[in-house]
Amino acid sequence: MRILAIADEESAYLWDYFEKSKLEGIDLIISCGDLNPKYLSFLATFTSAPVIYVHGNHDRKYKQTPPEGCICIEDEIYVYKGVRILGLGGSMKYSSDECQYTEREMRKRVRKLRWQLFRSKGFDILVTHAPAFGLNDGDDLPHRGFQVFNALIDKYNPKYFLHGHVHMRYGRKHVRFDTCGGTKVINAFERCVFEYEG
Repeated sequence: MRILAIADEESAYLWDYFEKSKLEGIDLIISCGDLNPKYLSFLATFTSAPVIYVHGNHDRKYKQTPPEGCICIEDEIYVYKGVRILGLGGSMKYSSDECQYTEREMRKRVRKLRWQLFRSKGFDILVTHAPAFGLNDGDDLPHRGFQVFNALIDKYNPKYFLHGHVHMRYGRKHVRFDTCGGTKVINAFERCVFEYEG
């Protein structure tokens, strides 16, 4: 399965210089947040692949203008062609804006997923906006990762962990690809295509 992961910054390659052929062969598009809802709707218009998303910390506008033709996977396990995808958007709480959570609040969200996790026997891809704690995150509170994501990875050993939030242009030596045990970690900043092998 060929997956296009996107986050944080609209890709000029896909939006400003769009050609339908650029989405040929893409089976699934996953947004890790902080993207213009019109951008997601635009991509959904030109592909038969599902466009799924979680919220970033700047996505409060999605309430008024949700991405048309796209599927929100917040707090649920979405299954596509047998691949179980868990969505948990938002960032560490640093202001009163929406889509921000304390570590305790994020743990509460995960606890509410216990039945889904039990019923689906885990998940194959973890999709978040923020990174995991100590794994490609920042030292400052707004860009600090969640420890509960580490716990999810340790317990369920998904094949992939996709996140955004830490822009690769920040100059903090953020990387596109990493690993955590047997899990492949991808920073979806702007765009990244990868092959998911079941």
